[in-house]
Amino acid sequence: MRLLRALSLAALALSSAAAAQTYPSKPIKVIVPYPPGDAVDILSRLIGPKVTERLGQPMIVENRAGASGQIGMEVLKNAAPDGYSIGIGQGGNLVVAPHTYKKIPYDPLKDFVPIAELATNYLAVVANPNLPFKTAAEMVAWAKANPGKLTLATNGEGGFPHLAFENLAMMGGFTFQHIPYKGAAQIATDVIGGQVQLGIGAYTSLSPHVISGRVRLIAVTNPVPVPNKPELPIFADAVPGYDSRGWFGYVAPAGVPRDIIRKLNEEINRAMKLPDVADKMVASGLIIVTESPEFFGAVIRSDYEKYGKLARDIGFKPQ
Repeated sequence: MRLLRALSLAALALSSAAAAQTYPSKPIKVIVPYPPGDAVDILSRLIGPKVTERLGQPMIVENRAGASGQIGMEVLKNAAPDGYSIGIGQGGNLVVAPHTYKKIPYDPLKDFVPIAELATNYLAVVANPNLPFKTAAEMVAWAKANPGKLTLATNGEGGFPHLAFENLAMMGGFTFQHIPYKGAAQIATDVIGGQVQLGIGAYTSLSPHVISGRVRLIAVTNPVPVPNKPELPIFADAVPGYDSRGWFGYVAPAGVPRDIIRKLNEEINRAMKLPDVADKMVASGLIIVTESPEFFGAVIRSDYEKYGKLARDIGFKPQ
């Protein structure tokens, strides 16, 4: 029995190695679970041509938007595990949605295998300039002195920005009123107008208002100073240990041979280091990651547990 198992494993390893040697022999479909122009879509179209140059086969983007990324991820889950259908997942649809929706059509820990984390990003909290606090420490102190009076606008109930601030409030020991919007477009306008005290969203989207002085930047959610923008204040200085980064990365359907996963990982990481790719990503406010599939898998599992526990601790009721 042991001999048969050993022979079976050896045959599987040889088959996997052979598949990797001939891979790819046809175009690779990249499922992007968001519409054209979204950050994930832009990333895939920036990296794809560079990988194509090395692999000799095109990486064709297929946008399958809808249900906050869930439709595209379901399509990817059901694709053949042969390396010719991969996709880009992110924190919202892989580690937050499972805890904020009653039911999603995939299991992020079982239905996908990580290929490569591409980048992390960070959120910014901005405030109306007329408020009595200017820094993260002052904001936390004010919120503690005025329980439940701090108001915060996000792009929706149970979204990543909402949970990122819930995490801050829990770690910082204060409370706030959540004002969910149906999207991010109106948040800055209402913070400027004083209808809501704070807003949270991508720094790149809010930075023009910060630069103009129409809103005040309180801090960003990166755990350490941002490499290319060390002047940005971080919440971790006021709330030690706080870390609510977002991330993007390639994943594949479970069952894709490991040798193919490693080949894709190597070529994607190589593309990420190219100056014309790296410069554009950094200019977009992203922090580049070039690690192993195992590293990305550990990030997914850790954040899955983190936001699951947070949702339970705050008593969030899945929508």
